[in-house]
Amino acid sequence: MKTVIALSAAALFAASLASCNQELVNPSAQNAAPGGAKTITADVTAAPATNAAPAATVPLVKTFELKGNPFWDETFTADPAPLVVGDTLYLYTGHDSATGRQGYTMNDWQVFSTKDMKTWNYHGVLLSAVNKTDFKWAKGEAWASQVVEKNGKFWWYVAIQCANPNCKSIGVAVGDSPTGPFKDALGKPLVVDSMTKGRSWDDIDPTMWTEEDGTTWLFWGNGSCYYAKLKPNMIEFDGEIQKVTPTPQAYVEGPWVYKREGKYYLVYAAMKQGNETINYAMADKITGPWTFKGEIVDHADNSFTTHPGVIEFKGQSYMFYHNGAIKKQVDGGGTYRRSVCIDYMYYNADGTIVPVKQTKEGVTVPPKPPAQ
Repeated sequence: MKTVIALSAAALFAASLASCNQELVNPSAQNAAPGGAKTITADVTAAPATNAAPAATVPLVKTFELKGNPFWDETFTADPAPLVVGDTLYLYTGHDSATGRQGYTMNDWQVFSTKDMKTWNYHGVLLSAVNKTDFKWAKGEAWASQVVEKNGKFWWYVAIQCANPNCKSIGVAVGDSPTGPFKDALGKPLVVDSMTKGRSWDDIDPTMWTEEDGTTWLFWGNGSCYYAKLKPNMIEFDGEIQKVTPTPQAYVEGPWVYKREGKYYLVYAAMKQGNETINYAMADKITGPWTFKGEIVDHADNSFTTHPGVIEFKGQSYMFYHNGAIKKQVDGGGTYRRSVCIDYMYYNADGTIVPVKQTKEGVTVPPKPPAQ
């Protein structure tokens, strides 16, 4: 949903608040919202008195203080994807909107940001799978996504349902800032089911890593983990799609790939005793071979799925994941109404990851040293 230009500020507020169920107030009033969070209008930049295009705004629906896990409870969130840009961490999430006995109902993606992991901004819904404006070829199912910065642009890779052919696919949107506005970069899916040979729903959950030489790799997949090199234009593959072999132990979906101190990490949702956990493997090269290292996060509270997002921000590593822990009298949390959580993450001296304990306080307390 691209309602983030200065000439349509009213549309921005209406669209974002529909998902947040909050009323905007006049900036001069700054009435306190329930729970102590402050509801704030966007800072709309006036169009210059020239023939230049109007300046884009940074949409802002609400500012809130972190109180623990889950990190936000006014909309449901899932499939967290953090990105650091300068002194700011941006968080891109899915948006569970199931009611009653509905299954997965996900129509769009939300964005948050913070400079200190304490005070957060909710920027609202910034990309849609159903509005026929962002992805004209799609028909819903806004599943996991990730944003990467390259060539002065921000590339948002998303798992989405393609209408023709009718299959899971990966689309790409692009914007000039971490909050857009975003537009379809390709006009069609980058990946569709006929390009891979696994399950009919295997083309989901994209994750990217850019090497020091500027080469960007895309990983994705349910059941199998695929990978391919991207061309510099970010919308074409440079070579064949390959499969991680052997498949990492208990691999299901939700890969997250990154590099740290010369080692590559493949973190992913794994299956254990009928529900998902978070496992990881390590490699000396991004193409593998990958060596299984173990479990990082155990089963998520009240949710069949989980989904990792790993980031280092201002010298501290964090594990983002989701659970179904939010309690509400009607349509509370669960497998189809999930919420993002954040906990500290630590490494051993050899680069292996210390298992992450899921906590209610999250990162509202100071970080602790890793276990000795």
